Amino acid sequence: MTSARSLVRRVARGAGLLPRDFMSAAFSIPRRWSNAELRRFTHLFEGPAVNVSAWQDRDKEGGFYRQYFSSASSWSITNFGTDQGALQGADNEIFLDLEAELPAELHQKFATVFNHTTLEHVWDFRKAFRALGAMSSDIVIIVLPWLQPQHADYGDYWRFSPQSTTRLFEEEGFELLYLSWTDTPNAAVYIFAIASRQHGKWHAHFPERPPGSSDPQFLLTSKSAAGSRAF
Repeated sequence: MTSARSLVRRVARGAGLLPRDFMSAAFSIPRRWSNAELRRFTHLFEGPAVNVSAWQDRDKEGGFYRQYFSSASSWSITNFGTDQGALQGADNEIFLDLEAELPAELHQKFATVFNHTTLEHVWDFRKAFRALGAMSSDIVIIVLPWLQPQHADYGDYWRFSPQSTTRLFEEEGFELLYLSWTDTPNAAVYIFAIASRQHGKWHAHFPERPPGSSDPQFLLTSKSAAGSRAF
């Protein structure tokens, strides 16, 4: 009887009919979703790649993000040196403060720049975003929180909508190739986005690209409005 009841509860919780535990709803579900989105595309990107503010480079599902980028010619990580950004002592590690001036040797050093849920913890997020773009000669892949409880004792300042994410890329001269967000009911919402400095290069792989930031599609006026399933 107990096992049958547990099974019913798991099915009901998976269908969004019962509340999830806080940690799963706030962190695990959107992390697993963003990892699944990342796996769909990483095989496309060749050349040197970097995980910015990587900490230990773990994907929090038992793997490492370097394993996702099977086509990359090299893999580097950056860290800042405090808390969850503590330096790891790895051979491929670079010290990087996203609120400082980007070192000249890092300008367009990487073909692909990946960053997962960092900008909400950086007060000058525009400067940090600019640095991500400047490090890339082509691709930036970013994951940002849109709806998520405040967390971390080292600063948690910002949340980002699909529209603001799009505009940030536009202001840095990048073409947005792909944008999605978590749609699991009763869970936090992450934004997942891929953009390229090289306009037109990736159209064959991304034939249906997102609208611009000024497009009326971003107005939240319908039942299918972005993020509505989270509620």
